[in-house]
Amino acid sequence: MNAKPSIPLSPFHCPIPLRRLLRPEFDEMSRQIMAHAFASQNELGRLCDEAVYQNDLALRLEAAGLGPVVKQVPLTVSFRDFTKTYYLDLVVQQTYIAELKTVAMLLKEHDSQLLNYLLIADVPHGKLINFRPPSVEYRTVNAVVSATERRSFTLVTDRWRPQTARCRDLPDLFTELLAAWGAFLDSHLYEEALIHFLGGEATVLRRVPLTRAGFPLGTQLATLVTDAVAFRVPALGLDAAANYEGQLRRFLALTPLTILHWLNLRCYELQVVTINR
Repeated sequence: MNAKPSIPLSPFHCPIPLRRLLRPEFDEMSRQIMAHAFASQNELGRLCDEAVYQNDLALRLEAAGLGPVVKQVPLTVSFRDFTKTYYLDLVVQQTYIAELKTVAMLLKEHDSQLLNYLLIADVPHGKLINFRPPSVEYRTVNAVVSATERRSFTLVTDRWRPQTARCRDLPDLFTELLAAWGAFLDSHLYEEALIHFLGGEATVLRRVPLTRAGFPLGTQLATLVTDAVAFRVPALGLDAAANYEGQLRRFLALTPLTILHWLNLRCYELQVVTINR
């Protein structure tokens, strides 16, 4: 008897089987959900904690027949023995993801957070809802790139100068992560995974002394490949990357480190760059 081929496990897991909404369906649900979000703020005011609005909005949606509504839905990312779990604030009718905030104003980082969730969940649209401003602030975040497209990338190594075997592991590990997860996820997620596979926080995250002109300035946490080599994992476009490299050089000059490896995930390119002291 021939053995059945094994089916690779998905690196992403959500306990709710999420259904993808077409944009007109999403917009119609948004209209109904936002009416209840405004009603919640009108009655509760704008000074409550996020969890209070989360509970109140869920109750209102259920009462209006828009359920089921599930709060704090775990969304897990895995690779080998590494796992990271995020939590979706509200999932409505197994289709609609709402991320709630109580901040002065929505920022780009909030869009990035929700986009990260949408890409992992393979859901095209989600809603940010902020209860703190005088009137509820909200906007739609769209995940327009497909899972297949996110796994098409190029490794750029023309400025890569690995010093040790552990250094050489960095781009190899990163490309494996990209093959499994795809690009465009939160850069901190990739960094956490690299730290895990390089020995864990106790080994990799260490404080290094900073000095200027011989005067001690304090210590700062760095991600170390070896005692003398650090690495960073940003996700920057062309203009931002040029400025960031200058900042990395300034930081390196303050430390006893000799090398800083820079792994920049820019669109469909993974650029690995070695900066010398």
